[in-house]
Amino acid sequence: MAQLLDTPRSAVRATAPDTPARRTARRRALLNWIAVHALGVAAALFFVLPFVFLVLTSLMSDQQALTRDLWPHPFAWDNYRQVFETDGFLVWWRNTLLYAGAGTVLTVVSSLPVAYALAKFRFRGRHLSLMLVISMMMLPPQVVVIPMYLFWAKQLDLSGTLWPLIVPMAFGDAFSIFLLRQFLLTIPDEYLDAAKVDGCGELRTLLKVVVPMARPGIAAVALFQFFYAWNDYFGPQIYASDNPAAWTLSYGLESFKSAHHTDWNLTMAATVLVMAPVILVFFFAQKAFVEGVTLTGVKG
Repeated sequence: MAQLLDTPRSAVRATAPDTPARRTARRRALLNWIAVHALGVAAALFFVLPFVFLVLTSLMSDQQALTRDLWPHPFAWDNYRQVFETDGFLVWWRNTLLYAGAGTVLTVVSSLPVAYALAKFRFRGRHLSLMLVISMMMLPPQVVVIPMYLFWAKQLDLSGTLWPLIVPMAFGDAFSIFLLRQFLLTIPDEYLDAAKVDGCGELRTLLKVVVPMARPGIAAVALFQFFYAWNDYFGPQIYASDNPAAWTLSYGLESFKSAHHTDWNLTMAATVLVMAPVILVFFFAQKAFVEGVTLTGVKG
């Protein structure tokens, strides 16, 4: 009896008779596992296969790209060199980096203080200010494009440049303000009160306490803004279409596709080069991005 009590449960299960009910349960568990993972694999292939096709086509010769072949033979790595040597391609890269980089920095720097005030300050009209921010999020950009174009192009004579797209980001972005405000609500007020007791003013509290604790939210806002600016086609089309020296990658890619409409391998190679930075940025920053989006809105 003592030996039976000292026997591990795993050993008891191992010596248990293999009944039809147990076999049925194991078979059912195996089928459930296969069904769940099969759906996951199918969903993954649904999103990955178009990108794989894009990359493989970009490595084909111009003759092979028009055939039914799915695998390049040989690999035409020279396609990427030809794309880089295209007139204006490096200029489009420079303009896009300027637009996305400067726009992201300006948006974060200008939106964070406003979000901090809406989240932590108690003042008359705070709820009205928040409603105005939310209403700006609902306003389509196409509604104000004509008066904004007349202001930047006719009054300031900045048509043919990217400044009409970059400068407004220094005055905050409604979506970024709302997202940061929701994240800052999750920071306990006790940390801010302790900093103020130690003699910190509002600005120092923001820089020394709030910013380090709000890094995931700031990273999420920065990535949203960077992706938006990098992929923006509408803005450069409105303000920079008449000046090829101010084109971005999204707008220049349309011109490249029109010039190489039969060279699908070069068009695919250019598309891969446009997509690669966004994919790399998200790959290395996905942890902070997911954490920022997940924690945002926990407290209303």
